[in-house]
Amino acid sequence: MSEFTSIIYEVERGRARITLNRPEKLNALTLQLQTELNEALWEADNDTRVHCVILRGAGRAFSAGYDLTGADRNVPVSRVQSSDVPYRGGRSVDDDAWQLERAQRLRMALFDMHKPSIAQLHGYCLAGGTDIALLCDMIIAADDTLIGFPPARDLGALPNNMWLYNLGPQWAKRLTMTGDSITGAEASQLGLVMKAVPKPDLEAEVEQLADRLALIDPDLLAANKRIINLGLELMGARTLQRLAAENDVRGHNSAAALGFGQRVQEQGLHGALRERDGKFGDGRARVNGPERRDAQGRLIDP
Repeated sequence: MSEFTSIIYEVERGRARITLNRPEKLNALTLQLQTELNEALWEADNDTRVHCVILRGAGRAFSAGYDLTGADRNVPVSRVQSSDVPYRGGRSVDDDAWQLERAQRLRMALFDMHKPSIAQLHGYCLAGGTDIALLCDMIIAADDTLIGFPPARDLGALPNNMWLYNLGPQWAKRLTMTGDSITGAEASQLGLVMKAVPKPDLEAEVEQLADRLALIDPDLLAANKRIINLGLELMGARTLQRLAAENDVRGHNSAAALGFGQRVQEQGLHGALRERDGKFGDGRARVNGPERRDAQGRLIDP
């Protein structure tokens, strides 16, 4: 049914399932994947058979973040794009903002589409994975999913930010300022995800919710989604996403971000990431109880 290259799209029993399909890369998000995701979301929103969308990942993870290798970067902006025309790159501050906003518009379909979406998280939901998951209407995670934004340690600020609205300011700061991760079970306690279940129960939990949504008139689902999202807009949520992209430009011009680029040149991408994250031990935060750590920075069980 699908002619996509980076996702799988299928419609069955009142739901559209969109599967991120780069399992060999832990579903790292390329611009091509985000473009296909945007197209599939609007297809589902236009299809009268569809009551809701399930967004999930193939393989070992939902998504480990953005693809930093530059794969599939040359996705045309329009059908008339020409190699003879000088286009934007990332040379200026405004170029950087423009590129970030372009990618953000692709993701914002999750917020703007009329029909509800459910994110189904397992394995890793890191960095860019959180940017798409947190724009979904409901999130159900395996209880051992690792959720966080490690690139906030040195690569910039978050180009989407729904953390504030789900967590409140203190935990949003705790997690995004350090890049530390929490489990799906801990995320459900804080409200970052709606619910966490054991991994063997994850698919059934999501599908039974989709079964219930399939019993409701899609126009009523849209009405109830949109009034809540309008409430979020009145609280500034949509404007904050616009500002988050621009704020990420500020982050990209920090000494840490500029230094990361230099370390990538010297050590390669994986070496630079190991150097950054190694200082944080297991990279975990603890929601309940004291954070006691060993000499390597790993949490010690209480």
